[in-house]
Amino acid sequence: MQRRYITVDVFTDRAFGGNPLAVVLDPQGLSTAQMQAIAAEFNYSETTFVLPPREAGHDAEVRIFTVRSEIPFAGHPNVGTAFVLASQAAQTPPRLQFEEKAGLVPVEILQEQGRVIGAELTAPQPLKRLSEVSVEQAAACLSLSPGEIKTDRHGPHIISVGLPFLAVELVSREALRRARPNADAFARTFPLDNSDAIYFYTRDVPASEQPCELQARMFHPGASGLSEDPATGSATAAAAALLAELDAKQDGELRLTIGQGFDLGRPSLLLTRVIRENGKIVSVHVGGRCAPMMQGTLWLEGDSR
Repeated sequence: MQRRYITVDVFTDRAFGGNPLAVVLDPQGLSTAQMQAIAAEFNYSETTFVLPPREAGHDAEVRIFTVRSEIPFAGHPNVGTAFVLASQAAQTPPRLQFEEKAGLVPVEILQEQGRVIGAELTAPQPLKRLSEVSVEQAAACLSLSPGEIKTDRHGPHIISVGLPFLAVELVSREALRRARPNADAFARTFPLDNSDAIYFYTRDVPASEQPCELQARMFHPGASGLSEDPATGSATAAAAALLAELDAKQDGELRLTIGQGFDLGRPSLLLTRVIRENGKIVSVHVGGRCAPMMQGTLWLEGDSR
């Protein structure tokens, strides 16, 4: 059978920006091992496989694979997959509901002048604040000095709204630019709370990079060692939730525009919203634009041609 795929760049409005994603549209009959092999073949940070929903009223079951393993939730795969499905639909849906291992993920479709331009997801889980990590450990992971870690709002610790990351704030944009992953320090720190990645950001954003209010980067293990993600929706959503929990003095909506991938040559803009009611966070959202890139057909052994 023909197994169609479409690739998109997520959290950008132009080709060759943002974070690439492959969406496999006809994966019925594939084993988990075959899905993992296809994800490794694409060699993107994530590949999604769109299956029929298990429950009526939902739109799809979405399985998400990195080049190394299946994961329960991720940001840019949801945004990109929703963009692809809405763009392919005869009539554009206002929202989609995805079944994932982390739970049910609602995704709103973003339109402009009747055209699908992107999507915004709602995180499937409330903010969890997990293990703390020493400033010295976090700095070593980033090849920085401890004095370049900022702790006035929070120290380095694991946070999650569906997928855990070590969150670290840096003192300057220059430190963010200079950071490099240190394999020995990573091995001493991870895995921790089912996390193997570090998301680090700064509030020190130059005028040339506005409208970003934060700039961020993310290091994680890849197929051939430590690598960097150009746009990480799940970590961005968790960071936005953490900042809302720490900063919000009253109920309402906190919006942040967060840049990522600028130092990789793949600039990304992630738009976050955190809703707070009666002193508690009730929902966390992250979204952005998408740019379609490629489409084609997968041929596997045993498929008819």
